Amino acid sequence: MTWADAAYVAEFRADISALRPKVDVVVASCHWGLGREHLQYMTEFGRAAIDAGADVVIGHGPHYSLPVELHNGRPIYYGLGNLCFKQGHGGRTHANWLGMVAELSFEGGKCSGDNFRFVRHNDAYETIFCSPAEEAEALADLAARSKTCGATLVADGGRIRVGA
Repeated sequence: MTWADAAYVAEFRADISALRPKVDVVVASCHWGLGREHLQYMTEFGRAAIDAGADVVIGHGPHYSLPVELHNGRPIYYGLGNLCFKQGHGGRTHANWLGMVAELSFEGGKCSGDNFRFVRHNDAYETIFCSPAEEAEALADLAARSKTCGATLVADGGRIRVGA
């Protein structure tokens, strides 16, 4: 069971609210998570960021691709997974990690395009894009988990389009 500290959430909201009138786009970057599921405190922080004026929330940390939520029409990426992760804590070698790269377009200060692409690394640990067809099982799993968060994921060429 997890929850967000109310005082910390209030400070986070205040920081985003203060920044909102000074910039064109607000991206809240949150290092959080543990494992393959998005946790209650992540939802609380992600939604608080959007409600305070963030245009997008980018979550990272658990090393897994986690669901995408649309909150008030704005995306919360709970976990982008890995771009390239050869060696972890304690010298453990990791292989075959899946990651996501968010591709967002903004017009007039609003998100007009919300897509992501899957990535893996090759034998030289160079990050390469993967087609949705190559990652069909991962996409189906992620789409099912994102659907519970109010987002649909649809393969569109080499990208996955996020929609309501």
